[in-house]
Amino acid sequence: MRIWALSDLHLSHPGNRGALESLPAFPEDWLLLAGDVTHGERRLDKCFELLTGKFRQVVWVPGNHELWTVPRTTPRLGGVALYERLVRIARSHGVLTPEDPYSVVEHPAAGPVLIAPLFLLYDYSFRPPHIGREDVVRWAREGGTVCGDELLLHPDPFPDRDSWCAARCEDAEARLASHPADLPKILVNHYPLEEQHAVLPRIPRFTPWCGTRRTRGWHRRFNACAVVYGHLHIRGTEWLDGVPFHEVSLGYPKQWDRPRGVAAYLREVRPEMRTAAERKVPIRSASVRDAGSGPRPSATRAAGRVAG
Repeated sequence: MRIWALSDLHLSHPGNRGALESLPAFPEDWLLLAGDVTHGERRLDKCFELLTGKFRQVVWVPGNHELWTVPRTTPRLGGVALYERLVRIARSHGVLTPEDPYSVVEHPAAGPVLIAPLFLLYDYSFRPPHIGREDVVRWAREGGTVCGDELLLHPDPFPDRDSWCAARCEDAEARLASHPADLPKILVNHYPLEEQHAVLPRIPRFTPWCGTRRTRGWHRRFNACAVVYGHLHIRGTEWLDGVPFHEVSLGYPKQWDRPRGVAAYLREVRPEMRTAAERKVPIRSASVRDAGSGPRPSATRAAGRVAG
């Protein structure tokens, strides 16, 4: 049994859809889908149908694209109502979601590991200290960056995305804290949990839509043995306090090498089994960018950045 991770499939692009259909089966393994599978219920439903036939278990967390209310769609849901609709679709295929009990799996090398799918959103707090919340969208726009979420991702019934993010983080904190502190955990979220990982050289002012400072230090607080995220379209692994943080995006068609196939971009999540006491020892952060761990051992290269 192995644990694989992938995100940002963006199946609204035909090239990505066709490539995913050619993915070989991994009948003994788990797949962690870290969001931005697609926007549109029909494509999401088809994706779940396809992947649950190839993996023993699929775990999904939503990205921002799944939560887009796209014009001319029926029914025209948004916010919490849309999210709950997507959860029902996932459950109809046996896919685990952030609304389901966290699973403890017996990893052959690491022993019992809890897999925690998280839906935490963002609250615009990944921004320079001199930029206030009320000015952050204007600041980003002045730098040539506008996120589609401002038009398409609705927070209803919350008054704003910040409030929805706060509620999601409070719920996740309580759930994680309810599990044994010494139980190793794989944290799966669409957005990076640490602000220092939200670095986008080509679109530096996109960071306000990339996470929340509320999750700072969760890998230490909740004894994470690995963290999985996407959203940035910059594949790679960074180490912080002895914990691997995997950015697992596939990306838009121009951002990956189609002849290699999607399987080459699966990242194996190997739980880092150091003890909580050992992780308190300062460890120099290391970064391994574009080092894919898919079934074919070769480098993975991300070509481009996204402001989606």
